Amino acid sequence: MKVVALLGSPRRRGNSSFLAERFLARAEGAGHRPVVHELGSLNYKGCVACYACKTGREDCAVRDDLTRVLADVAAADLLVLATPVYFGDVTSQLKAFIDRTFSYFTPDYRTAAAPSRLKPGKQLVFIQTQGNPDESNFADIFPKYAGFLRRNNFGAAHLVRARGVSAPDDAQKRQEILDQLDRVANEVFGAPHLPAGDGQVSW
Repeated sequence: MKVVALLGSPRRRGNSSFLAERFLARAEGAGHRPVVHELGSLNYKGCVACYACKTGREDCAVRDDLTRVLADVAAADLLVLATPVYFGDVTSQLKAFIDRTFSYFTPDYRTAAAPSRLKPGKQLVFIQTQGNPDESNFADIFPKYAGFLRRNNFGAAHLVRARGVSAPDDAQKRQEILDQLDRVANEVFGAPHLPAGDGQVSW
């Protein structure tokens, strides 16, 4: 399994990155070698609406640090997206990546039954951290991207959501968050003797 992780936080040792690294340690323990991209350390821009990916080429025409990231995600079997909540959404670093995935869509994506160039059956783990402890706040972030994920051939999707974490090491001190992450890892990498948790997302 090719596992690719995108760390969307500009803070290198924040809560979302910690949780992603813990999950990736489980991937390594299962025999996989994850590819990790820290988006905050890269130099790139969002989609420039050139439509080159729809009029003559099958990849993004913009050449920058995201070129390799897009190629790695296209080849991935499992994608891990980790982000804190900034102004009610994913970080700008992660959003720019999402905008550039427009290049994954075929020229007839508006009407095609299979609009994505990506192979089907990819898995997703979405890690979201937020300072606000209220479960109803920012609950719309992951569902907002459900259409994009579905149309780009992601099948099983797992959400790990950590609420009430602000200081960089808050998540490490919250056993219920670590348990939630471990349940998702069990579902993805296999631990049939352990009960499945709430991580599975149904569209």
